[in-house]
Amino acid sequence: MTPRRIRADGLGALLAALLLALLPLPQDPPAAAAEPAGSAVTLRGSKGPHDDFTGLEVTVHQTKNLRGQGLRVTWKGGRPTSQGTNFLQIMQCWGDDPAGPRREQCQFGATSISALAVGVDIGSRRLVAGQDPLEKQYAEDIPDPEYPGQKTSPFVPFTPVSGPPTKKVTDWTYFSPGDTNEEPYAVTQPDGTGEVGFHLQSTREAPHLGCGAPVGTGAKARGRGCWLVVVPRGSFDPDGTQNNHKPQSSPFSQTNWNQRLVFPLDFLPVGDPCPTDREERRITGSELATEAVTSWQSALCAGDSTRFTFSQRGEELARSGLLHPTSTSPGLAFTVEPVPGGEKAGFVHAPVAVTGLTVGFFWEADRIGLVKDLRLNQRLLAKLLTLSYPYDVRVGVAGLEPLAHLKGNPVSIIRDPEFLALNPKFAEAPQGEMNYPGGILLSAERSDTARVVWDYVRSDPAAREFLDGKPDPWGMKVNSSYAELDVAGTSLYEFPKADPSETPLTVGEKTIAYGALDRSPYANDFHDAARWIRRGSHNSKFEAEDDTATGGLKLKAAPVVPGSRRAYGIVDLASAARYGLEAAALPNADGRFVLPTRASLTEAVGQLADSSVPGVLAADPARARKGAYPLTVVTYAAASTALPDAARRDYARVMRYAAGPGQRQGLAPGELPPGYAPMPAALRQRAAAAADRLERGAPPRPGGTAGTAGGTGTSGGTGGPGTTGTAPGSGAGGTGTDGGATGDGSGTASGSGTASGADGGTSGSGAPSSAPPGGSGGASGGGGAGGAGSGGAPGEQLAASTGTTPSAVLGWIRWVLLAVLVAGGVAGIAGPAVLGFAGRRRTPADSPRTGIRHLKKDWV
Repeated sequence: MTPRRIRADGLGALLAALLLALLPLPQDPPAAAAEPAGSAVTLRGSKGPHDDFTGLEVTVHQTKNLRGQGLRVTWKGGRPTSQGTNFLQIMQCWGDDPAGPRREQCQFGATSISALAVGVDIGSRRLVAGQDPLEKQYAEDIPDPEYPGQKTSPFVPFTPVSGPPTKKVTDWTYFSPGDTNEEPYAVTQPDGTGEVGFHLQSTREAPHLGCGAPVGTGAKARGRGCWLVVVPRGSFDPDGTQNNHKPQSSPFSQTNWNQRLVFPLDFLPVGDPCPTDREERRITGSELATEAVTSWQSALCAGDSTRFTFSQRGEELARSGLLHPTSTSPGLAFTVEPVPGGEKAGFVHAPVAVTGLTVGFFWEADRIGLVKDLRLNQRLLAKLLTLSYPYDVRVGVAGLEPLAHLKGNPVSIIRDPEFLALNPKFAEAPQGEMNYPGGILLSAERSDTARVVWDYVRSDPAAREFLDGKPDPWGMKVNSSYAELDVAGTSLYEFPKADPSETPLTVGEKTIAYGALDRSPYANDFHDAARWIRRGSHNSKFEAEDDTATGGLKLKAAPVVPGSRRAYGIVDLASAARYGLEAAALPNADGRFVLPTRASLTEAVGQLADSSVPGVLAADPARARKGAYPLTVVTYAAASTALPDAARRDYARVMRYAAGPGQRQGLAPGELPPGYAPMPAALRQRAAAAADRLERGAPPRPGGTAGTAGGTGTSGGTGGPGTTGTAPGSGAGGTGTDGGATGDGSGTASGSGTASGADGGTSGSGAPSSAPPGGSGGASGGGGAGGAGSGGAPGEQLAASTGTTPSAVLGWIRWVLLAVLVAGGVAGIAGPAVLGFAGRRRTPADSPRTGIRHLKKDWV
């Protein structure tokens, strides 16, 4: 082969290497879709005797794996809603007939829509005798149950899944204006489209519908199915009349009912997914894990002798239960902040969920429509959290002086110039009292997440100055009731409602008063807040009515009027996703307004630093930059290595499942629900390492040898050389996260090595390995766990229990191939060059050493 050909081949090899280096790797398989394949259903309307709905298309975006949640319903091709005409009526129904439910089986007729310009029976079950020529069953007036001897209009009774039917049109035995989920007046926009987030109810919330009630037993149990019924309305009544150009009749009148669109709903079974005859392992802790754990339970309990039960409680109480256990204490706790002392105190922490907090909202604004975009900054949140808007404490009451300590402040957030500057479209909205939202809904629980919110607010200098008493640029001042709490300088673990104001209400000669807790009440937790927000209500009670039980007065909530619903609150992302809430965009440390997305949560995790316990990341809104979402939180599963062997094994299995199959996103049982971002590989690796440490139990005494399941010491223990293990993750001895001596890292099984990249511990002494992931060799990291140990690189390989991703394997192969191509290319070019150079420069008087000397000089 000629030197020219050799050089050409060498150059080709180098070009191939360059292309290989620049070529993007194939991505790991994407997470499961949020909606099951084929779950969305679209139906078209039809032509009726008077109104034509053939252009209408309605889509229910999820019809499988349902539970109590928000359900997205959209439509297009409708006629715009105008003055009580052209709208949709949506209701949830039960029924076992495959053809669909009867009208008696539908939850409808309890929502007050008297404030809207609509017909008298639009939101009722009452029919008008003789109005509908197609009505046969409820065509004549009936005896009035309240006035013997008199007649009243017929009505369609509600028949529950179990029990007698209702006896009158306002019989609230089964559902009432306070808990119905019907949508009697869903508005179509000028472009013919519309959208609602329907509040779907399972048998827990609505036992009279029975949706999701278990049918069958054991693994074959399924949830009872239900239906969503959409009745389109035009401008005519069944007899062809137009009363003031708008319909007056009930959707249950036969002509209207014939136009219905019926969507089958497949519910998950409601109940304990774990058989009750197995040994119980109790778990407790943060609400941020509730949605995930609820999904994981069925998978964790399948095919094993253990049942896992979860009880939600504040993180502080959960940590206390680990530090001071009793015979009945849960052995595993989900927490945001670590257990004090961490591994030194005998506790391991496994990251299990990446999620966050948001200001979730459902807001129907006059002349704006359904609000989709909202921006809030730290100072606006400070104003809301401190009840600094007068209408968050007291609505306008004739004859009462304004609250002196809030005098001069904008009455509501939508009158605040700072809010309008960020959300200019609200300047178009009417400014009357009925259009003001109530106070922000907050959880009553004491929790780590409350501190995250306060830390976010205080991270902004302008918000911190406002909390400290400095007016904003428009003159608004903080509610002085919060001065003694030092909210500007203290990390609070709760949301105090410190305003003591009371507002008297008088009806006749009776008087009652309401305070800030009535006007801006707490929710029980984030989930409760999300449910109320979905209804467009903050459950405020500031109206008085007679109390027949006591003879006095009682407070009641104002009616929630469709088209004018508005509520917002601080909720976790999983609850917001479950109920289909919109999320406000919040500014991070760069001043960028960021929404909570999978990408922004993942970006934020990469910017978090360790807490007081190495390896446990601290939520820190002040660090969020670029595209990072500031209220991102990592939840940890914590357990003690002093637990009995069997308990440690079971709880380690929870950690491994959470970090493995539990990170696959989807709506099926066992998957990661919407509202979470799948954990990055580094966090999954830490979780696997923590599970290994938990399963091994308390470390051996100094000088002890490693066990067969990994055998590493922690907290400064000095181990022996260790023996080669036979199980995945075995083989290292004596590394420690807190100054422990270095172990001797060899092993024959997959995943051996001194560490798996967790917690920043000491590095192993095994030589860097050229074997692929899972081979032996000391990996830098901490905790002495037996995870992947290739090449001494910290935190790069997944632990053995999580497997190796396709991109990781291909990445390793790529760099080996790249090295081969580079070496070949260099040799191909350098070989002829060396020979040619030597031929040109070497003289008979030169020695070989002289020629080499010249080559070295030229190459340098």
